[in-house]
Amino acid sequence: MPDYGHPLIFGAFVTPDARSYHQTMALARLADELGLDIVGVQDHPYQPKFLDMWTFLSSLASVTSRVTLFADVATLPLRPPAVLARSAATLDLLSNGRVELGIGIGAFSKATASMGVAERSTGERIEALEEAIEIFRALWTPGPPVSFAGKHYSLIEAKPGPAPLHSIGIHVGAYKPRMLRLTGRLADGWIPTAAYASPSELVEMAAIIDNAAADAGRSPVDVRRWYNIAGSFTSREGGFLQGAPTFWVAQLTELALEQGISGFILAPGAAAESELRRFAEEVVPGVRSLVAAARGVPESLDADEQLDLEPSERTTGHEPVLDEATRPRAPLAVGAATTPAGEASAQMLVNVHAHLRSELEEILGVVAEVASGHSSPALARSLINRMSMRQNYWSLGAFCATYCRVLTIHHAIEDANLFVDLRSRDSSLGPVIGRLGEEHEVVAAVLTRLDAALVAMVEDPEYLGAVQSEVERLADVLLSHLDYEEQELLGPIARLGIRI
Repeated sequence: MPDYGHPLIFGAFVTPDARSYHQTMALARLADELGLDIVGVQDHPYQPKFLDMWTFLSSLASVTSRVTLFADVATLPLRPPAVLARSAATLDLLSNGRVELGIGIGAFSKATASMGVAERSTGERIEALEEAIEIFRALWTPGPPVSFAGKHYSLIEAKPGPAPLHSIGIHVGAYKPRMLRLTGRLADGWIPTAAYASPSELVEMAAIIDNAAADAGRSPVDVRRWYNIAGSFTSREGGFLQGAPTFWVAQLTELALEQGISGFILAPGAAAESELRRFAEEVVPGVRSLVAAARGVPESLDADEQLDLEPSERTTGHEPVLDEATRPRAPLAVGAATTPAGEASAQMLVNVHAHLRSELEEILGVVAEVASGHSSPALARSLINRMSMRQNYWSLGAFCATYCRVLTIHHAIEDANLFVDLRSRDSSLGPVIGRLGEEHEVVAAVLTRLDAALVAMVEDPEYLGAVQSEVERLADVLLSHLDYEEQELLGPIARLGIRI
């Protein structure tokens, strides 16, 4: 299995123990302060010693500012999907777009039955999960009322909303073939746990996901792979994550590069705070550095020559994909009729691109003003607070990072939906769509560099110049890409009646 090139994420998997919730909340705050990316909370509503997951995640949202809040994973039999969809969307809005949804069929059927839910067979629970995923996406998508008649769940003219602030990923906890195939067909991510799936067992499981994705007309890249892990920092090395931090770095890097795992969520042990600090300060930077080097993305910002690389030089063995002379062009369809739905979709794409261009221009302006000394941090903060995409992020770095995340999600949606629909309706668009997909990878590489510059700036304000350089580089690449996409796809979208 290859490295799929997804951005690496690292986080903490915390236990919502009602007896020590103050310590657990402190651990989540520490993860936020240490620069980790995600805090996962398990869901066992039948366990009286545990806090309710959604209530607890909401509390964590109030004491953190940047980490993603992850249901790791929600027990579907005890969470009606229509209500769960609204719960997740509500928390995403209240947390400024920081929610991801893990979902499972409920491993402990007897325990769920004890809460008054009719016991279902494994097959029935898998069917219910498939229906739930459809309901989630229907209720998160603005539009007319939705009806759905499934075997296990139904909607009768249910009105979608509230719409989440960002496209919430649906990550399935899966281990057996049928669940793995469902993950490959439908999910945005896969979230196994090391206690139930060792690194060696992941290989066969991932192959099932990849084959199912291909059979469904998707790419294996469409399914992000996160891994709940646990280990011990010891002087003697042996077994998975049993050894010094350098041993952890080697093992996690191997999983990232050879098995495509892009997320590692640590369940710390008894010395939770100490373990989480060592993970964040000694393991995470090492893994990021080695993976960046293997991907051909310069990780260190110390060398001036790395900051001077051209976008085409940062690709990994491909031709310069932003070279306009080599871009494929869509066949002309002079005089072809358009459809009202297609024209509306084409205009929607133009509007999305216009918003990205507008926000990018504001980022460039505020970075330039701060870098030149013509704007104080207070004035920059005031400007950022008025921007639609910042959503209460009160620092330059956090605002830029939010823009990067939104841009990445926009490209992921295009790859998984728009491009698939266009290619299936008109095969002659294949070369153009293939090139646009490659350019998404180039933009992703630039975003990775910008993220590294932002992290460096937090530690040393001297890196503000590097941030400015990377934002300007992003502008060059992104604006060229958006122009190319509009030139080649607006006509086919309007002509083919593609829905966005």
